[in-house]
Amino acid sequence: MIGTLAEPVARQLLANQNTGRLGCCLHNEPYVVPVHYLFEGESIYLHSLPGRKIEMLRANPRACLQIDAIEDDYHWRSVIAYGNYEEITAADEREFWLAKLYQELPHLSPVESMMGKDAPPCIVFRIRLTAVTGVFEKWV
Repeated sequence: MIGTLAEPVARQLLANQNTGRLGCCLHNEPYVVPVHYLFEGESIYLHSLPGRKIEMLRANPRACLQIDAIEDDYHWRSVIAYGNYEEITAADEREFWLAKLYQELPHLSPVESMMGKDAPPCIVFRIRLTAVTGVFEKWV
């Protein structure tokens, strides 16, 4: 049976995960990449080095994050959170979220593994949510 997750259940699933796929689009060209994230309040918080996704999000701030919780082929849940990209540039707020991201997320993600004295500064941003949807499959 395939069904729809109630929004509170979808949000809880989003809060319980920290790895998903970030989707963005520019000039009718979609782009999806795996990311680590934090979900708090009405936003998803992330960090990244400069690159294609940041360029695309700056040009078109609409984005989504998709996550899964898969037990097996017949028991899974999937959530898509939609929202708008916002770069966090205020020094205090940026440092707060960057510290929280480092504290909560796995270490040595691509951002951390590429950082060094010659690397550009990482970008801290959020996706401010506009909608959260989810579906599930459960065979009894």
